[in-house]
Amino acid sequence: MSGFSRTVTCVVPGFSRTVVEVHDACLADATVRDSFPPMIRRLNHPNWGTRVSAAAIEDCTAELEQGAVLFLPELAFDVRWDEKPHFSPTVAAAKNVSFDPSTGRLGGAAVKNVRDAQAETPGSLDSLSAMLGRFSAAAASLVDALFPTYGPRLQRARASFRPAEIAGRQTTWRHDDTRLHIDSFPATPVQGRRILRVFTNVNPDGRSRSWRIGEPFEDVAQRFGGQLRLPLPFSGVMLKAVGITRSRRSAYDALMLQLHDRMKADLEYQTKAPQTAIDFPAGSTWIAFTDRVSHAAMAGQYQLEQTFLLPVDAMEQPERSPLRILERIKKRALV
Repeated sequence: MSGFSRTVTCVVPGFSRTVVEVHDACLADATVRDSFPPMIRRLNHPNWGTRVSAAAIEDCTAELEQGAVLFLPELAFDVRWDEKPHFSPTVAAAKNVSFDPSTGRLGGAAVKNVRDAQAETPGSLDSLSAMLGRFSAAAASLVDALFPTYGPRLQRARASFRPAEIAGRQTTWRHDDTRLHIDSFPATPVQGRRILRVFTNVNPDGRSRSWRIGEPFEDVAQRFGGQLRLPLPFSGVMLKAVGITRSRRSAYDALMLQLHDRMKADLEYQTKAPQTAIDFPAGSTWIAFTDRVSHAAMAGQYQLEQTFLLPVDAMEQPERSPLRILERIKKRALV
């Protein structure tokens, strides 16, 4: 492939330095092949909704489903001047502000609904909602451009703004995102659907967002599979009936929650499992199936993310989904 090589240094304090050589492609829709595990693929794609070639679509989709993190270093989200007051940890009541694109509703915001830009509050709900709405629409246009085969089967779920610093945040081990884990939702079961996420680092001070990326899902599932217990019959229905979950928790959801917890609770695994550290610079975007990619967010502040849900049968390679992998291990259907 034409282009020139560039050395990228990925560092997280406390972990060994990994130097990776990647290649800048001359074509905007070219992906970059590199050899270091786990897979991180650089994609030169500076515009959110720009279509790419059929060959690039095939490559992006295949690599994403195989467990790659697609890294778009030139794709930044432009924050408007009237949205900058929201860049304060006090804008969120907890660790993030959520946005439902289907209703336009915000959740977890600490700001008041004021319209005066000079008010003492960090900003208005209208402005914060508009920023998250713009990002949600931009992320949807990006996914549609890179993975058009998913089409109408892809459900756009919630977007969120994370204004809190990750490093040093006090929390329980189960909610500690600095520990390697795969994503699973306790209150909103996915019933086998894939969790696809678009992340953008919007740090106004130019600080990177630091991740660790762990071993392939197949290896994680084999390592912990013997510890995962199938739920009792009808337990998923009962959880919904008493309001613990919003829908029925399938056997798949139960196993994925256990896997999430087993990974985080195992401190030896956290330190000794194969892993690579990477810094995502401010002004960059990355995409991953986070139910498959083992990851930990180590440091960083001010991130936007958009979640999508995809049925397994809409994938090009459904056999690579966590659902099918766990079904092979447990030798039974899980949804």
